[in-house]
Amino acid sequence: SCDPANMAAISTVWSVSVVFLALLVSPLPCHDVPEYQKPVMVQETGTVLPKPQMMTVSSDAFTLSMSNFEFTYGSSSAMCDVVYEAFQRYYELIFTPVRSKKAPRVPRKAKALSELTGLQVTVKQPCEGAYPSLETSENYTLTVAGPTGMLMADTAFGALRGLETFSQLVYRTEDGTNLINKTTVSDFPRFAHRGILLDTSRHFVPKKFLLQNLDAMAYNKFNVFHWHIVDDPSFPYQSVVFPELSEKGAFNPYTHLYTQEDIQEIIEYARLRGIRVIPEFDTPGHTQSWGAGLPGYLTPCYDGTTPNGRYYAANPILNTTYDYMTKLLQEVKTVFPDKYIHLGGDEVNFNCWKSNPDITKFMKTMGFGTDYSKLEQYYIKKILDISTSVGRDYIVWQEVLDNGVQVAEDTVVEVWKSNPAVSKEMASVTSKGLRAILSSCWYLNYISYGSDWGKYYTCDPQDFDGTQAQKDLVIGGEACMWGEYVDGTNLIARLWPRAGAVAERLWSAQDVKDVADAGVRLNEQRCRMVWRGLNAEPFGPGFCQFEYE
Repeated sequence: SCDPANMAAISTVWSVSVVFLALLVSPLPCHDVPEYQKPVMVQETGTVLPKPQMMTVSSDAFTLSMSNFEFTYGSSSAMCDVVYEAFQRYYELIFTPVRSKKAPRVPRKAKALSELTGLQVTVKQPCEGAYPSLETSENYTLTVAGPTGMLMADTAFGALRGLETFSQLVYRTEDGTNLINKTTVSDFPRFAHRGILLDTSRHFVPKKFLLQNLDAMAYNKFNVFHWHIVDDPSFPYQSVVFPELSEKGAFNPYTHLYTQEDIQEIIEYARLRGIRVIPEFDTPGHTQSWGAGLPGYLTPCYDGTTPNGRYYAANPILNTTYDYMTKLLQEVKTVFPDKYIHLGGDEVNFNCWKSNPDITKFMKTMGFGTDYSKLEQYYIKKILDISTSVGRDYIVWQEVLDNGVQVAEDTVVEVWKSNPAVSKEMASVTSKGLRAILSSCWYLNYISYGSDWGKYYTCDPQDFDGTQAQKDLVIGGEACMWGEYVDGTNLIARLWPRAGAVAERLWSAQDVKDVADAGVRLNEQRCRMVWRGLNAEPFGPGFCQFEYE
């Protein structure tokens, strides 16, 4: 048809088609498109994480061979199981056979001049049966020079830190040759308390993964395992004095349980790696799992004058509550050798206490009026006194101090909240002459897409307004892995190597702040952990010389 309307439509379609075809065949301007960069292999170069206080590295290098190298004691050294077993572990870590014959080529950092045939270790203080403490020296000096290197430390636990540094200085070529550069190191931790908190109540974490995590902690020079062993969801701790706590409070009293034997194995495994195990039994809140195994321990909640069948928080008005806690803490003292117990004291909801008529009467008798924070103070103060009476110092969450409880001068306060501001809370705690540890900015259970370790790296526990005396009261910090969405399937991958950023902040000098440099070393550390058998997650595109198997 020659209808003008039809002709116009045909013309329009033709014009659009021509434009479309032109777009297909004509190059468009390419703006803001990044040039393709092929991901590269993370190089093994012998970098160290956490960064030592002082380290000098030469371009001269030595080879190390499995057949000729050995760890030995210095002639004046103390000898003990901690050091001897570390010799065996680090020999195996350094000389793990190359698993792939097709590994990409790694350029040698320097031409090997000669062979390093050994490392002589001298420990100054007696160490047999030693258990680490807050006061333990972890200082060491390391000299790598042929034919035998020298490592000197005050304690066996300082020697452990030096052996870890030595092992990280070793790097491998494609054919499995081990090299180490001529190096001198003088090192010590910035903070004495460098912890990892694991929550084993919200999800049960099998023992083998707790042991793997202790290995990872040792590789990153952490020295405190804060074991949040029980909470509302479950009570997996096997108590001798109150066996029904786990029988009725564990997810499964046969399979989801830490027996006394398990706990002793974990404590010993940690000790041999210079790691303290501090258990947390958090009360009066976070105790729902205690109720079935300790009749009368929890507070009955009411609707008006009638019990509603619900229970919440330890009952602070009954003498039996404190009898229970005395017996439990006496047992905990015999099981866990550390001087400290974490007693919790956080997140107490007062609604159930307010509903209970017996507590209302008690409040009136005690002159507390309607201020239930005073009742909380009453409870906490009695628990702290019990801990002191059984011979244990204590760590508490910041609410204990925020709510006005009078604590002993050697109390350690853990700051975890962001409101009030962390800097204000740290200044407040230390202004009272109390020691503080920080965990607020290191909740590693929070995850996000992409690489988030940088924000953990830049957080500093002493970043608050205060005197030098106040800053000195900050004894360290903890990276926390709460268990709402974490169990044995993802614990290691979620925690590592991100926790390495916290490790460096707590060990290295305050002026070590170069994020780019840290990223290079953290990537190598991640590949090193993979090489050592841990499923540490990657930061982004790329690959290790030897992948996780």
